[in-house]
Amino acid sequence: MKKWIEAARLRTLPLALSSILMGCFLAAAHHQFSWTIAILAVVTTVCLQVLSNFANDYGDAVNGKDTEARQGPQRAVQSGAISASSMRNAVILFSVVSLVSGIGLLYEALKDATWQSFLAFLGLGILAIIAAITYTAGKRPYGYEGLGDLSVLIFFGWVGVLGVYYLHTKTFDPTLLLPATSCGLFAVGVLNINNIRDIESDTLTGKRSVPVRIGRQKAIVYHWVLLTVGMLASIAYLLLTEWTWSQWVFVLSFPLFVRNGLAVSRLTNPRELDPYLKQMALSTLLFVLLFGIGFWVG
Repeated sequence: MKKWIEAARLRTLPLALSSILMGCFLAAAHHQFSWTIAILAVVTTVCLQVLSNFANDYGDAVNGKDTEARQGPQRAVQSGAISASSMRNAVILFSVVSLVSGIGLLYEALKDATWQSFLAFLGLGILAIIAAITYTAGKRPYGYEGLGDLSVLIFFGWVGVLGVYYLHTKTFDPTLLLPATSCGLFAVGVLNINNIRDIESDTLTGKRSVPVRIGRQKAIVYHWVLLTVGMLASIAYLLLTEWTWSQWVFVLSFPLFVRNGLAVSRLTNPRELDPYLKQMALSTLLFVLLFGIGFWVG
């Protein structure tokens, strides 16, 4: 069980939940919130994240991308702690569980909506499952071509925030693309740190992540762009609303993002970068919590 828990990479869950919580907070700020929808959304997201982590572990191992040169935590399949067939079965299991949980969420949220809305969200859910699996698994994993950043922005940002907000309110507000973009860019920041850390091993194994494509120094600049635009997008959203001073409390999280950027710029030892993956994920979660509390109080 310990091996499976480690393979599930529970430290990634705060980041996965950030966009869901942001959507819930924004719905609550508009006085339309359901605990049932929120809980089902959290359960579905956790299942999808664990699915993604299992598929990533399996895909990197069978495609030869996990080698001794990799600097991050040892993977379960590559180390032999879990067999490839067992991990493949776990991927199938969590795909089914994610789908069942997602259908339950959609039934609860859209039972009074049109069938077109239900099918549209079901399609998004199936795409999320496919994206989680094919990131590193399958014949042509898109994560090996540097497209993981775009996928993270879409699913950890726009789909997560706007989707959950819609399930609560049955409305779409285009200005919410701004806080959704903040969540998405911060999530891409976590992936970018991971890819900067693994830039040498990824180069050796042919994994063409964004840092491999553009080089370490430009990847550091790219990281600062992600952090800066993420912070500015949240400020822009507040300026477009009838804000109160209490709603600015989320800026208290900004020094943590600056600290992260400075660490990525300064540290050259890949192992020293690893703690800043967790720090970036927790900073994103704190940003969302402060953002939500500010709007709830305001």
